[in-house]
Amino acid sequence: MAAGNPPLLDAVRRSQRLLHRRALVAAAASAVPLPGLDWAVDAALLSRLLPQINAQFGLAPEQLDRLDPGKRAQVQKAVGLVGSVLIGKFITRELVLRASQAIGLRLSAQQAAKYVPVAGQAVSAVLGYGTLRYLGEQHLRDCVRVVQEAQLQLPAPGGR
Repeated sequence: MAAGNPPLLDAVRRSQRLLHRRALVAAAASAVPLPGLDWAVDAALLSRLLPQINAQFGLAPEQLDRLDPGKRAQVQKAVGLVGSVLIGKFITRELVLRASQAIGLRLSAQQAAKYVPVAGQAVSAVLGYGTLRYLGEQHLRDCVRVVQEAQLQLPAPGGR
């Protein structure tokens, strides 16, 4: 994904660590047999996680505002080519829910599995982890593609 570019590879690794931690929380919430809890937790986790991933790549709204107009236009063009609605925007719960509709069937199976004692809750937890991980990885790939297309300089680790 970021071969040959050490700063980009570092940003990918930091983002994957964030993603893994949040996906574990999603898995735990998915195992709880309360209808809708996992959807709410997933939306809350993603609405915090995606801006953190954006920031790792210099693609948070406040970071983009600091770019010179030419570079900002280059980034916007790259975002358009990638087709992401989650890069360079303020992430809202509604935006996250709209983006996650693509995996609605997986989430429905997760809801149904939850009601089978023990084994169903384990399946639901695995699906919860996988769902959040899938959405996060897709976003991460989009960020890498935008950075590469726009030849964007990455921010220092931990800096915004």
